[in-house]
Amino acid sequence: MPAQQLGPEAQNSQSIELAPADDDWRVGGFGVYVHWPFCQSKCPYCDFNSHVWAEIDQSRWRRALIAELGAAHAAAPDRVAETVFFGGGTPSLMAPETVAAVIEEIDRLWGLAPDAEVSLEANPTSIEAGRFAGYAQAGVNRVSMGAQALNDADLKALGRLHSVAEARAAFDIARQQFDRVSFDLIYARVGQEPTAWRQELREALGMAIDHLSLYQLTIEAGTRFGDLYERGRLSPPPDHASAEMYEITQELCDAAGMPAYEISNHAAPGAECRHNLVYWRYGDYAGVGPGAHGRLTQDAGRMATATIRDPAEWLATVEQKGAGWSEWEQLSCAAQGTEMLLMGMRLREGVAVDRYAQLTGVPLDRAAVARLQTSGLIESDGDRMRATAQGRILLDAVLRELLT
Repeated sequence: MPAQQLGPEAQNSQSIELAPADDDWRVGGFGVYVHWPFCQSKCPYCDFNSHVWAEIDQSRWRRALIAELGAAHAAAPDRVAETVFFGGGTPSLMAPETVAAVIEEIDRLWGLAPDAEVSLEANPTSIEAGRFAGYAQAGVNRVSMGAQALNDADLKALGRLHSVAEARAAFDIARQQFDRVSFDLIYARVGQEPTAWRQELREALGMAIDHLSLYQLTIEAGTRFGDLYERGRLSPPPDHASAEMYEITQELCDAAGMPAYEISNHAAPGAECRHNLVYWRYGDYAGVGPGAHGRLTQDAGRMATATIRDPAEWLATVEQKGAGWSEWEQLSCAAQGTEMLLMGMRLREGVAVDRYAQLTGVPLDRAAVARLQTSGLIESDGDRMRATAQGRILLDAVLRELLT
C-alpha cells in the first residue's frame, strides 16, 4: 500500500510480524465511530473525553469531522460501513444538520450497508428530545439514552440534569421516532441496597423495548467521585451487595427475555447493538473526532489509531492537516490476539480459539484452558470458548490466566 495511506508515525516505524490473515477484521465487520466531546456539565463519575464549552461553532466542527472522515477513508477505503455510532460526550447536543452531513459523508465515502445501524447517544432532557425528529430525518435509526437512574435523588447525586419525569417523556418521544431505543442505568450506586435495585430494574424492564445497558458504578481516578473516594467522603456499596445486585440483574433480565449478550449489555435476541459487536468481535472501525480510537487493517497489518484528545487542539490540527491523528501504531500478532481475547470474552458467545491461533501464530495455553475448565470458569463448544456465568463475574482473573 502506498506510504501516504499510513499515518505519519507508522510510515517510519520498523516492520512488525504480520498477522496470518489480513482479512481477519471481516469476522467483526466494519463500523465508524464519531466522537462529539461536549456536554452541558461534567458528571462526577465520568472519565470519558468530555468537555463543557459555552459556545460551539457547529459549522466549523461539521467541516472538521467531514475532513477527518476523508483521511480515515484514505487509510481504509475498500469496505462498506455496516454501523455508525455517534458517542461522546453528549451527541444529542449536535445540530441535526451536523449529524446529517456526517452520515451523508460516510455514505459517500464507504457506502452504507442497506441495513446499516446508525446509533446516537442522547440525554433525556426535554431540549435534546426535541431534536429526535431531526436525527431520525438525518438517518439515525437507533438511540441510546443515558437515563442512569429512575429516582430523582440519585439522578441529582450522579450530576444528571434531567428528572425521572423528563426521562420518561423523552423515552416516549424516542419510541415515536425510532424503532430501536435503548437506555443506560447505573447500579451499585452510593447508598443503594439490593432490594431497591430489584424494584428499579423491574420498573426499567417495564419501560424497555429490547435493549438495556446496565453498568455497575466504578470509581475512576481523576473524577469528582474519585477525589471524594480518596478523601474518604464517598463509600460505594460493599462488594457482597454489589455482587448481589449483579445477580439480580442477570435474574430479572433473563426472566424478561433480555439476557446479557455482553457483560453489561442485555437484549432480546436479534436486538443487540451491532456497532458494539464490531468492537467485541474484533472487527475494524474508523474513529473520528477528539480522542476517538480506531482499528484499521491495511496491507501492512492492523493499525491502532487514536486522535488528539483536546477539542481545541484537535480542531486546529484537522483544519491545518486534514486529520488529528495522535497515534498510528502497527499491532503485533501477539497484541492482536490479546485484544481479540479481551474483547471477545466479554461476549456470551465467546471466541473462536482457532482465530486466536491464526492471529498470534501460537495456540492458547492448553494447561491454562484446562485449569479454567476444571474450575468451572470457562466452557468449550467445538472451536468456541466462552466464560461461564461464574467466569463472567471473575472475568479479569480468567483473562489473566489465559494471557499469562
